[in-house]
Amino acid sequence: MSINQPDPVRDFQVLDPCLLGRPVHLLPAFAARLAEALGSAIASPAGRRYWGAFRLESLAFERAPDDRSLRWLGVTGAYGQAGVAFERGLLLCLLEGRYARRGGAPAPGANAALQRDPGLERVTATEERLAATLAQQVAQLLDDKVEQGLAAAGAAAPPRLAKAGTSIVPAAAPGKAGWVIRAVLRAQYGRRESDDPGLGAPEGQIWISLDHGLMAHVLQGLMADRNGMRGSVRMAREPLAARLEVKLEGRLVSKEVTLASLFGLKVGDVIPVSVGRADVLLDDSRLFTAAVAEHKGKLCLTSFEDAE
Repeated sequence: MSINQPDPVRDFQVLDPCLLGRPVHLLPAFAARLAEALGSAIASPAGRRYWGAFRLESLAFERAPDDRSLRWLGVTGAYGQAGVAFERGLLLCLLEGRYARRGGAPAPGANAALQRDPGLERVTATEERLAATLAQQVAQLLDDKVEQGLAAAGAAAPPRLAKAGTSIVPAAAPGKAGWVIRAVLRAQYGRRESDDPGLGAPEGQIWISLDHGLMAHVLQGLMADRNGMRGSVRMAREPLAARLEVKLEGRLVSKEVTLASLFGLKVGDVIPVSVGRADVLLDDSRLFTAAVAEHKGKLCLTSFEDAE
């Protein structure tokens, strides 16, 4: 998915010069890893305590939403600050499912929680605590994935001065060019088709913004993916003969002497030899003969011929 969505009134996409030279094309790979971690956490027994019957449906990088009604929570972690915002209807549905029925199962009227006007609902302290808890969970998973990416890329991770979620404060909305991850959650239940075909299982959204420091660490962790992709593309384009490496040995001189002459050698003795064509060997097998030449003070082999 494109990071900067094209303007609907234009037929071309505007490039952000701040992204040039950075592996932004690999961000979907990071999003996939984060989606796997977040989906597993939500579906776990401990996660169902807070997320009820909701399951992660999709997660991707997108442009920041233009919605002033969203309340952003700034979560400070080891690699930067993440801003987390929840769709109000999602929080109301989670609250109703959490307290209306034991075990976190959604109440029969939970589907209506997303349909009523959130602006008419008073924000309670319980809702604020739930939002802070969920934001802390999401930021912790994000930090863990950044740390794994840095380790895979062999980059030196900065010291963990703070654990994600230790500092949660109200935050400003990200700008239009901000880095935002949008996660879509959907409940595992829905209305019967006979009730209303147009109403399915309730759905809610979460937005996660990344400041410049956090985004830099995400991109740094993707260097391993970029290097691996370059190598795989290059290897795929080259034939096997171009990728298979063998070790050749050049035998420049060979001379037969008697055993008595060999044991009679002393320091300073000279063995006269003449250099002709050299033998080129592969595991002691004679493949070629080559002429010996000098180039910039080094002996080189040239004029290769197949050995008979």
